[in-house]
Amino acid sequence: MKRIALFLATNIAVLVVISILISVLGLGRIADANGIDYWSLLGMSAVIGFTGAIISLLISKPMAKWQTGAHVITEPANAEERWLLQSVEQLSARAGIRTPEVAIYEGEPNAFATGAFKNSALVAVSTGLLQTMNQEEVEAVLAHEVAHVANGDMVTMTLIQGVVNTFVVFLSRIVGYVVDKQINKDGNGQGVGYMVTSLIAQIVFGVLASMIVAWFSRHREFRADAGAANYMGQPNSMIRALATLGRVDPGELPKSIQAMGISDRPGFMALFSTHPPIEERIAALRNHTG
Repeated sequence: MKRIALFLATNIAVLVVISILISVLGLGRIADANGIDYWSLLGMSAVIGFTGAIISLLISKPMAKWQTGAHVITEPANAEERWLLQSVEQLSARAGIRTPEVAIYEGEPNAFATGAFKNSALVAVSTGLLQTMNQEEVEAVLAHEVAHVANGDMVTMTLIQGVVNTFVVFLSRIVGYVVDKQINKDGNGQGVGYMVTSLIAQIVFGVLASMIVAWFSRHREFRADAGAANYMGQPNSMIRALATLGRVDPGELPKSIQAMGISDRPGFMALFSTHPPIEERIAALRNHTG
């Protein structure tokens, strides 16, 4: 969950900063005496949208380390760390990727994988996960995270985010133009009303766009679960790991990223969830294997 939640939050922040800079520098002109130049606006929107997503991707690994306080294992200090490194190395070999960095961070049961490239990724597990699960279940979770890396999920999510960002910027600028023209009918539609309204609309549309990105993320979780089952040679380890996660109280996220947590509760907030319900994931694994 932290992997995508952090990516989404960083992306929105970068997107807003880039948009403000472009407006302040006067580079975001979208209209002339004849009205909006939609093709130029679309081009500018794509530049802003994909720049925000790509920057978020490139800084995802150092940001994740900083936000969680993750300790990367370089030289194993004990048998547990040695086992973690060996497990990730073996799973990575089965997945056909270079072994990611392996880290441990303080927190309730959870894990994540991140990084801009398959062969320079990071897989991290929490101390709570290691204390709650047996080795077989932990290995299944590691396999799930390795599957995310092997599937190129962060790059895929970046492309999806870039597309939705483009339309967020495009539509927010149109809303800003229309509002500004209503305020000052003799103006060019790009005054103070345009700047304020388009920025507010961009934040609102950005939150709504997160629902689309979260929907894709939920579907990719099923694929990572299936990948973990393949790497483990059977689905039961992943099923038991999911069942254990379903029984424990996840508690609070680390304070540094608590505000970026996304609820898995049913109802409206489920639209923002990056993960499907545990029961659905277990059922999908059972159905997939017959």
